[in-house]
Amino acid sequence: MAAISAVFFDVGGVVLTNGWDRTARRRAAQAFHFDWDEFEERHELVVADFETGRIGLEAYLSSTLFYQPREFTRKQITGFILEQSKTYEPALRVVSALARAKKCLVGTLNNESLDLNRYRIEQFHLRDYFDVFFSSCYLGVRKPDRRIFQLALQITQRTEQECLFVDDRGLNVESAAGLGMPTLRYRDAEQLEAELRRYELL
Repeated sequence: MAAISAVFFDVGGVVLTNGWDRTARRRAAQAFHFDWDEFEERHELVVADFETGRIGLEAYLSSTLFYQPREFTRKQITGFILEQSKTYEPALRVVSALARAKKCLVGTLNNESLDLNRYRIEQFHLRDYFDVFFSSCYLGVRKPDRRIFQLALQITQRTEQECLFVDDRGLNVESAAGLGMPTLRYRDAEQLEAELRRYELL
């Protein structure tokens, strides 16, 4: 077994709640009383551009909601979107211990829009835990596309076998594993800590 020199983490569903997933979007539709089906159809048409940084939050909202007059404002819906983000403290404590151990590079490898990614990094002080952020909005490609993993490997100059990838979604884990990367399908902080100890990173 090759020594692990980098660990790449998904963010939403592992160390933070998901930022703007289907559950959050449904919550917004109920709170602001807009048509879910119409919104979701428009969301699906632009989400790839949104999460790969080709459009920002303002353009996304124009396409999905503010193509017609609304009884709520952009500021209100933006505030709602940001409020959906919360921390998973047990997982963050494990990542903090990993960062303090300084035995490997610790990075994110996540799908996120530019505005939300920037907010979450700053709001939750993620630079205290992670050395580098391989986010879809920066790299222009989303998981489970193998190219996002390949870019992370190329930029850090590491082999597949040296990089552990942690994600809560099976398809993303399968994609990374298909490249030869060691992977962990995240369930809880205890499992994560045990796996990091197995690799002698804690």
